[in-house]
Amino acid sequence: MSELFALFGGTFDPIHYGHLHPVMALAGQTGLQKVTLLPNNVPPHRPQPEATALQRVAMLERAIADLPLFEIDTRELDRETPSWTVATLEALRAERGPHQPLGFIIGQDSLLSLSKWHRWQDLLSLCHLLVCQRPGYATQMETPEMQQWLMANQAQDIQQLHQTPAGYVWLADTPLVNISATEIRQRRHQGRSCSDLLPAAVIDYIDAVGLYRD
Repeated sequence: MSELFALFGGTFDPIHYGHLHPVMALAGQTGLQKVTLLPNNVPPHRPQPEATALQRVAMLERAIADLPLFEIDTRELDRETPSWTVATLEALRAERGPHQPLGFIIGQDSLLSLSKWHRWQDLLSLCHLLVCQRPGYATQMETPEMQQWLMANQAQDIQQLHQTPAGYVWLADTPLVNISATEIRQRRHQGRSCSDLLPAAVIDYIDAVGLYRD
């Protein structure tokens, strides 16, 4: 069996420590050797990004320059259609074959709204869901039916993630990092410092190109 291959999708407008630190903790906990960052082009569940696709990739490159855990896959930026996670996972499953363990990293907030995702019922046939904790979000699913679904599919042992290609939800014990890209953009528009929220190399790039200014 191949090692667990994990993806972490997002708008990354901009990438920040609330993305990086929990995922690094998750990787240590689950034995991930590599995490592929997957920037969205047309995010179906949120407003369009302020930064362009090229700017968001440039910020990702700077954020992970000294973090060998991470790499970047820009395939969703080549699409004109919404960035449906299930379509990307189907493409990756076709590329990597039926036996490759695939993990898709999400936050607790995304888990709670999973039933609103496009073809969400197909996700566990394609991957494991690796869930990072998020501050301020409930630990119970939104309906009894979804809670039952979670309990039926929750992994009890990390080896289940490495020894099977898909099918489990792993609730990771990750640090609660209360940072959002919305907060960063608001601070920037107000002329306030964000030095404690994201890597210095990303801030330098934001300053250089004049992002998130009125």
